[in-house]
Amino acid sequence: MSGLTQQESRSESVNTAGSPDPVAAASPSSNHLSLEGMHGTVEVPPHQAGFWRQWRAFVGPAILISVGYMDPGNWGTDLQAGAQYQYGLLWVVGLASLMAIFMQVISARLGVVTGKDLAQCCRDWYPKWTRWPNWLMSEVAIGACDLAEVLGSAVALNLMFHIPLLWAVLITGLDVLLLLGLQQFGMRTIEAVVLLLVATIGLCYYIEIFVLPQTQPSLLEMGRALVSPNFHQSGMVYVAIGIIGATVMPHNLYLHSALVQTRRVRKDGASTRQALRFNTIDSVVALTIAFFINAAILVLAAAVFFGKSSVTVPGGHVIRFGNDTDWIRMAYLTLAPLLGTAVGSTLFAVALLASGQSSTITGTLAGQVVMEGFMHWKIAPWLRRLITRTLAILPAVFIIGLRGNSSVTDLLTLSQVVLALQLPFAMLPLLHFTNSRKRMGALKCGWFLMITGWGSALLITALDLYGLPDSLKSAWHVIMGG
Repeated sequence: MSGLTQQESRSESVNTAGSPDPVAAASPSSNHLSLEGMHGTVEVPPHQAGFWRQWRAFVGPAILISVGYMDPGNWGTDLQAGAQYQYGLLWVVGLASLMAIFMQVISARLGVVTGKDLAQCCRDWYPKWTRWPNWLMSEVAIGACDLAEVLGSAVALNLMFHIPLLWAVLITGLDVLLLLGLQQFGMRTIEAVVLLLVATIGLCYYIEIFVLPQTQPSLLEMGRALVSPNFHQSGMVYVAIGIIGATVMPHNLYLHSALVQTRRVRKDGASTRQALRFNTIDSVVALTIAFFINAAILVLAAAVFFGKSSVTVPGGHVIRFGNDTDWIRMAYLTLAPLLGTAVGSTLFAVALLASGQSSTITGTLAGQVVMEGFMHWKIAPWLRRLITRTLAILPAVFIIGLRGNSSVTDLLTLSQVVLALQLPFAMLPLLHFTNSRKRMGALKCGWFLMITGWGSALLITALDLYGLPDSLKSAWHVIMGG
């Protein structure tokens, strides 16, 4: 089936299942497919097939999306929350994950029903003058995500192999070859590799928390903290904003609406509804796994750091904890003496490297989606990756070269500020389109998704705005070195 035929089939599916505006279905994006080389490449059995056979066909896109919720940019806030407040902010991690599920389910719905990704929808249904600013803001957000991934992978290489951080940052540029190689084998191979990396992260944390005897957590205390929201300690609100503000990644909203189109869904209404059902299941399962991993990061920090102001590492050097602590680096350096085994630090670094590498794959795919969706520009994936990674490496090389290894936390802070500024420009159009009968027909969001989606978007935006003055001060500090 040719690409154009697939798109026409999708348009017919929308008209059959939801009967939206026929003008919208025949929009200019009809000739421009999301991730063209992988569009409609995964066969889906008919909707009459059994549950497990259908589930196997649809599972995958949300796994790629889930890595954005456990990338190195989230580790610092999770570690800080556990170290300072034990399990007190575990409920915030749960709330953040719940909001992420709502937003990603809505993003998948847009892609399945309209046959367009979010970038294409913005291009086709908003005024022409919005294309350039929307694309540029999306590219900046993807660059900010990539900066966090660069730093995560580089810190892991630095800690495990003692490679100077500056050189480790440069080495991460070589992972362009990884994605280039994977794309030759198709979407299912990419999904399998990312699943393997996510499983690696999960296994490392499972061993650290449940196998190593020094970190046996209290399940009762964790359960109580998860269902007892409060801010009874000073400073908790600020850390909570950091956790929630970094929850929904803008590039994930663009990417998920494109990834669901890698499945070749039949054009009848029943198949479209079946696709919605299984993509919802895929999103809930994958992001629940992401929640457990984020919770595990917080729980590990609570088990080994809470109540301590310092730790003595081999050689007699004393490391003190404070508000400006680089928690990722400190976790690696202090897990071994605190747990009484070097395995703890090694597992932490392996998980961090897996986190950075899995995130870098999805960041590249998101870059392709926004560039092709907003601007209809098509470039080779390896060149796209090289450009994105170079733009992420340059500020890291400049600031690390100028200020040394201590600037890693500042750079992660800067990446989160950029993401917070871009996020409303992705969430609000997504909700606008999916709650429109003109665009989605009978398959527009129901009352539950409408309330939870808008509620999540407004809460995240409000928290971002609340924390914006401090975030901008932090960003200025990073840029100017003050």
